[in-house]
Amino acid sequence: MASDTARGNPDREQTDESLRVERQKADEVGQSPGAIEDMADAVIAKARDRADRVLAEARSRTDRQLPLGVPGAEPRMTLARERRQEDAALREERGAADDVLKVERAEHAAALGAERDETDRNLSVERARADVAVSTRDEFLAVVSHDLRNMLGAVLGFATLIAAAELDDDHRADVLGFAGRIQRSGTRMNRLIGDLVDLASIEAGCLAVTREMADPSPVVEEAVDTFRAEAGARGLSLLTELDPQPLLASFDPARLLQVLANLITNAIKFTPSGGTLVVRVQSAGDALRFAVSDTGIGIPENKLATIFERFRQLEPNDRRGVGLGLYISKCIVAGHGGTIGVESRLGEGSTFHFTIPAARRKD
Repeated sequence: MASDTARGNPDREQTDESLRVERQKADEVGQSPGAIEDMADAVIAKARDRADRVLAEARSRTDRQLPLGVPGAEPRMTLARERRQEDAALREERGAADDVLKVERAEHAAALGAERDETDRNLSVERARADVAVSTRDEFLAVVSHDLRNMLGAVLGFATLIAAAELDDDHRADVLGFAGRIQRSGTRMNRLIGDLVDLASIEAGCLAVTREMADPSPVVEEAVDTFRAEAGARGLSLLTELDPQPLLASFDPARLLQVLANLITNAIKFTPSGGTLVVRVQSAGDALRFAVSDTGIGIPENKLATIFERFRQLEPNDRRGVGLGLYISKCIVAGHGGTIGVESRLGEGSTFHFTIPAARRKD
């Protein structure tokens, strides 16, 4: 996939060429440490030669100043012994310094090699991620195009049937049915286009959130009322559990409704007939906690860490969505200063929950 994605891509080719040039420059520079080390060794050797000459001259002066009338050879033997000890200590210190320098150079060379290897690994990982992102984007656009085309086809088809229908009492029910299907397809198209607009706003860093101080309980009830008929048609019970105490927060009602709609829609989608959905809101310290629980199929543990990423679907090739709802919901909640998460067990159901800061009440 990576090679197919990269092939014929001018940006990728330009990046590869720039990387090749920079790598070549780095390799050319990488040959210079040897010359630098030779220069350093020459400087050290020159300094040591100078030190040896200075020491030799000092000792020569000392020998000339030694009194000739001192009886016996003991003072000279003592001096020679001390000088041998000094020379041995000096050689040992220089040898230790050379060993330290050798180790430091080896560590430096190893660090440079490790850094290059790490850079290569990181580059490979980022390239793979980029290729996956491009592939996912293309698949997403294909799904969106397919869904919009199908919904538009349904709208046009039912509109044609309405235009051809004879408007008498016998056909009234059919016409109303066609109109209802047009309305549902138009709503789905509008929701999908809204998701695309929100995605573009998020990518641009300007997702609109207009807050007002209010009790969110009516928004929760509105969301539940909106989906109660759909849940009932699927054989599901849709319930609410609201905190008995008045709640207060600064939030965007339309955005809050959008998050709840996304969570309720997912719960309906993945809960078999006979199941139960419960939407809750309650005070939780300095925050308000919202939760949508279901008795559905649950989410595999390996999906929990990525389910809020964009274009993520619970099942591959799932045609019931494009994988944007949870991602947009996460961004909306973050825009309110809250957090979102999920708890789930396979075969037992899931609970999606999020928080927004609660307003401080004046005493």
